[in-house]
Amino acid sequence: MVILKLADWVSLSELLANSWYRATRKMRSYGFLLKNPSQKSSQQQAQLFPNVSKCGLENRGSDTLVCDIHGGLLRTRSFFPYFMLVAFEGGSIFRAFLLLLSCLLSWVLDYELQLRVMIFITFCGLKITDIESVGRAVLPKFYLENLHLQAYELLASTGTRIVFTSVPRVMVEGFLKEYLRVNKVMGTELHTVGSYFTGLLSNSGLLVKHRALKDYFGEKTPEIGLGSSSLPDRLFISLCKEAYVVYKEENKNSESSSVMTRDKYPKPLIFHDGRLAFLPTPLAALLMFMWLPLGIILAIFRLLVGIFLPYKLALFMGIQSGVELKIKMCYPPAKSSGHKRGVLYVCTHRTLLDPVFLSLSLGKPLTAVTYSLSKMSEIIAPIRTVRLTRDRERDGETMQRLLSEGDLVVCPEGTTCREPYLLRFSSLFAELADEIVPVAVNTRVSMFYGTTASGLKCLDPIFFFMNPRPCYQIHILDKLPIELTCAGGRSSCEVANYIQRLLADALGFECTTLTRKDKYMMLAGNEGVVQGNNRKP
Repeated sequence: MVILKLADWVSLSELLANSWYRATRKMRSYGFLLKNPSQKSSQQQAQLFPNVSKCGLENRGSDTLVCDIHGGLLRTRSFFPYFMLVAFEGGSIFRAFLLLLSCLLSWVLDYELQLRVMIFITFCGLKITDIESVGRAVLPKFYLENLHLQAYELLASTGTRIVFTSVPRVMVEGFLKEYLRVNKVMGTELHTVGSYFTGLLSNSGLLVKHRALKDYFGEKTPEIGLGSSSLPDRLFISLCKEAYVVYKEENKNSESSSVMTRDKYPKPLIFHDGRLAFLPTPLAALLMFMWLPLGIILAIFRLLVGIFLPYKLALFMGIQSGVELKIKMCYPPAKSSGHKRGVLYVCTHRTLLDPVFLSLSLGKPLTAVTYSLSKMSEIIAPIRTVRLTRDRERDGETMQRLLSEGDLVVCPEGTTCREPYLLRFSSLFAELADEIVPVAVNTRVSMFYGTTASGLKCLDPIFFFMNPRPCYQIHILDKLPIELTCAGGRSSCEVANYIQRLLADALGFECTTLTRKDKYMMLAGNEGVVQGNNRKP
């Protein structure tokens, strides 16, 4: 279409005039011309609708609310970061980079063409099941973090909730129905061939909100409309009996009042997947791609340091490379006289590197037992790893033998959890040892997560070490008193539950009864069994 327009321009003056018009129009929309009279009139028209904070929440149980997720329910109005998440997590890094380059076109394309270009780049050739997985396991975290508190409180107070949006329905429907209990989601439908997206729109094209609202309700009028101050949203919410606008925050005080804190989430966020730990706005995504070459080199260096250098030197070089290690512990527990068995270290599980960092912190070799680990992770592990079979009797015998040979590390959760929650502890370890040392482990990353449920597990250490300043926090607690172990008359379940609560208190986490199976069934649709290609461990 741009080429056809260029062909219609017959003179250089017309070309310059159109270019100047587009540029000034774009600059005005981004707020560079703050004193533009037309912009002021637009803002004055938007003020005709009250702020969402002015809406009363009582006796709304029988009302119907209509809104858009972008500009209505979310604090960030740009939909680019969520397309980037789909492109990166559901596609590849190359697709994500192409999407970032398409931002340059946004300066010369109108809203509809921008959205069509992003949809094509993001979805072309991707499997429907992969996108559904991203919508279920990746996007909800970022939607919850950017949910507008006052808009959500209004939504939660109503009886019927309907969302109209121009973005593809497959990107938002899972979150809206699972977390916000939206009754109906109407969005742009995508064309498919077999089990793949073509990147094109269906025959209905982009959803136009005010038209879709008229078609859906007919002669009826919904009670409440919620939207942004943009012209399409004002037209959309003007069709309702009451209309409210979510204005962009102009100061820190108003912004803080709209932030959704974790304790106010409509549903606890315990499990989520994906590699990106930040919201990939255009600027943030650009910085990530600029960091990637250096990050890969740095990750390989950090891995080689941990594999080939002695403990003290590896610790020193790792810290110098930017790894932050915080260690808090009492003196290493002394073995009781007459005991020839090793000490059992019981850790919370944040990444595959937990036993490695514990070994570095103690300055001595440890043996780690794992339920399933990729072959690559076993090869590059700087400490001894032994696989368990999930047969309780055989695994008990294996751990007894390993304890007779030296100190042992076990993660009773059986899988990692990124959020401040502890999964249910398996009680098997409590039956095997009297000398138990609880270890509270936590991590902090800024760019990439070092765990995955549906991706390649062999890349987990690489992604963790690709962060500019990854942080590991290790708190080695006092050895468990003998009277609190099975040797003191406690049952194995009592010991496991007590240690879970002890570690949760040390970290400020919450205890749950969720298991490894619950995590993988939710995120990956399987029970977490390692396949031949090192996926789904």
